[in-house]
Amino acid sequence: MMRRAEPSMRTRHSTAARASNSALHAVDANTDTDATNREPFDDVSEHGTPNHVDHANGFHGVNGASLGNPESETHNEPLSPDDPFAPLPFNPYKGNRGLTRAWHAMKNSLAGFRVAIREESAFRQELTLAAILIPCGVLVPVDPVSRVLLLGSVLLVLIVELLNSSVEAAIDRISLERHELSRRAKDLGSAAVMVALGMCLMTWGLIVGPLVVHWVKAWL
Repeated sequence: MMRRAEPSMRTRHSTAARASNSALHAVDANTDTDATNREPFDDVSEHGTPNHVDHANGFHGVNGASLGNPESETHNEPLSPDDPFAPLPFNPYKGNRGLTRAWHAMKNSLAGFRVAIREESAFRQELTLAAILIPCGVLVPVDPVSRVLLLGSVLLVLIVELLNSSVEAAIDRISLERHELSRRAKDLGSAAVMVALGMCLMTWGLIVGPLVVHWVKAWL
């Protein structure tokens, strides 16, 4: 009896082996088909990770941050203060708009003039020079372009002097101790004032100089 059962058991084992081999071939064929149809840079999601594509909300990253849904962007980490795209801190002095801002700007400008006249002797000297040259530039008989150059060169000296005084005030606010960089900054501001004065002198010499020589010759 045992010998007769051996052929049937061998048949069952061979049938099971053939079925398992066919199943493995089917799995391998499906795997090869997926690998063939997949693009080289397709993203494959692992088990336990969120889906990368949400048809309702748009594209989702690995951490769940959505690029299509603005509400999910609030979960991102805030930018550091050193990041150039980080928002500037709130300034309570920048809240004015429209005519109110213009009014406060005018008051601050007048306050700056008062401080410069009271505290800066160089600005007072240049302002006295401007009080003499500006009326002369208005009355001298020249063409409009030359008149603008004469008046502009005088106003340029005052502008540069105000900027130089503001730089000096900022440096003194940081520290009053002697430092090479502080000295360099103040020297550069003084050099800018000297260039402006040289430009003013050159403009008046080239435009008004020939007229003065002609008047002197006519008077003699």
